[in-house]
Amino acid sequence: MTIMPNIPHDAFAALEDLRGTYIRTPRDDLFRAHLDRLLKRDADGTLTAAPVTFTATGETRGIAVVEGPGGGKTSLVRHVLSTHPALQSDDPMRQPILAVQVPSPATLKSLGLEILRASGYPEVSPSKKEWQIWTDVRHRLAMRGTVVLWLDEAHDLFRVGRAVEDILKMLKSVMQGEGAVIVVLSGIETLWQIASYDHQVKRRYSKVTLPPVSPAKDGAALAGVIRSFSARVGLEPALEDDLVDRLVHASRNRFGLCIENILAALETAVLQGASRLETRHFAEAWGMQEGCAPGRNVFLSPRWAQIDLGDDAAAPRAAKTRARR
Repeated sequence: MTIMPNIPHDAFAALEDLRGTYIRTPRDDLFRAHLDRLLKRDADGTLTAAPVTFTATGETRGIAVVEGPGGGKTSLVRHVLSTHPALQSDDPMRQPILAVQVPSPATLKSLGLEILRASGYPEVSPSKKEWQIWTDVRHRLAMRGTVVLWLDEAHDLFRVGRAVEDILKMLKSVMQGEGAVIVVLSGIETLWQIASYDHQVKRRYSKVTLPPVSPAKDGAALAGVIRSFSARVGLEPALEDDLVDRLVHASRNRFGLCIENILAALETAVLQGASRLETRHFAEAWGMQEGCAPGRNVFLSPRWAQIDLGDDAAAPRAAKTRARR
């Protein structure tokens, strides 16, 4: 019979708090700079809750935030928007920020319905025509005083076979005329590859490519996160020389995955009743998540830097191809 260690309740509470902790990085400033240039300033230079218009037709601009899965772009955009001083309101009738996750299946009709739902619009009949729904969307955005319309997982709108031009035209329609809004699209790299197929899109949207994490640039900050998080749950961090390097590689150079892997290792250590956070806790947590053999565990292998994690998904297909040959 396995005897569970006597784990302090405070450790579990601290872990739960840490999962909701936002870590600010220079990436916040990068996105904030793109956003600020799209907001009007008053006579004193203070940013206001009104978009800049760039043409005689009152056309606004948008932002495409691009990063691989697990990078933390959704948390970043949410944090910057929710804390931006110009985009806050105590008026329950106003909604300066309207955030929507692109629904599945992603169609213009389903997206329009989701935007209406997020704005608090009454139930819409499914039989309503697409153009009628988007007429309601434009009216609703103006009525709610929306300044920023944020579409997360926006790459799902531009899957192969979709009418990309129709989607871009509909988004353009909410960026023109009275009540025009700033559109923020966030998604993986295919979002920009497909959406920017012509110069009109490149002109209308600025691109924020969130840089990958590297040990040289971010190693000290990540080591600080490990120390800080360990202290919060009552553990002593044992930072082996190459732990952060292994962490970055195991996380595929993505910031969000780095934080997830730190939290998973901490949880493993707490459940084992450990007093120190060690590399073996990272190895166990990451190995369970990846389902990999010990020889391909980045936290165990002496040749961890040679493990190509990018090939993991393709390996089974390659093996089948060789077998057929």
